[in-house]
Amino acid sequence: MKPSKDISRLIEIMAALRAPETGCPWDIEQDFSTIAPYTIEEAYEVADAIARGDLDDLRDELGDLLLQVVYHAQMAEEAGEFAFGDVVQAITTKMIRRHPHVFGDEKARSAGMAKGMWEKIKAEEKAEKRSARLARGHDPEDHGKGFLDSVPVALPALTRALKLQEKAARVGFDWSEATPILDKIEEEIGELREALAKGDTASIKDEFGDMLFAVVNLGRHLKVDSEAALSGTNEKFRSRFHYVEQALEASGNTLEKASLDEMEAFWQQAKSAK
Repeated sequence: MKPSKDISRLIEIMAALRAPETGCPWDIEQDFSTIAPYTIEEAYEVADAIARGDLDDLRDELGDLLLQVVYHAQMAEEAGEFAFGDVVQAITTKMIRRHPHVFGDEKARSAGMAKGMWEKIKAEEKAEKRSARLARGHDPEDHGKGFLDSVPVALPALTRALKLQEKAARVGFDWSEATPILDKIEEEIGELREALAKGDTASIKDEFGDMLFAVVNLGRHLKVDSEAALSGTNEKFRSRFHYVEQALEASGNTLEKASLDEMEAFWQQAKSAK
């Protein structure tokens, strides 16, 4: 088996890894649910490489993410459901259908993307998917029957909160402006204080979640993506803490031996330096 730029080689490798008698024991015992966390992790690592502007890493991480697609397709093929080629056909069909102004006939291309066309196309796709699920004997509503059930459960919690709020807002269930949400956040903080005073672990978790949900809602009204904002703050914290680490090392001290006051002094320096 030799490396290749041909996708068929990657498919062959995955099939060999899953071969019952000669494959890799770890790969053989995996299923969709055990591989799903790795799929999500690889997507994050792609985003990380992009954020760092590291194209060498991006090439490698995209390969790791592609492997995840091939892995799931291989398991589906073993189950007699679909193969990698079906995945490719599904996405190419979707892209061609959703861009009639690019791939349609001359009339469609010259007309451009008509108003409402995107929604019409997605509605057609949903109807086709519903029919296919019925034909397989499945519940036609693949994500449940509720209005918000189409928002994926596996999304990061902050992102899912945003998607749920955005969808509810489409039918008018929303704050009219940002200011009242600040009052809501203060209300949730008050309820969290009460839960803390009672020492009620379940209530503490519940009220903390309510507070976070309200903060995401505020960010939405301020046109600030909570996930992106927190990512920026995470990086800022990392950078400042690294400054503290370096400053302590330069003074002959370490993170483990330094007092909180010493670390705080360098932390304030880090804030002033940026």
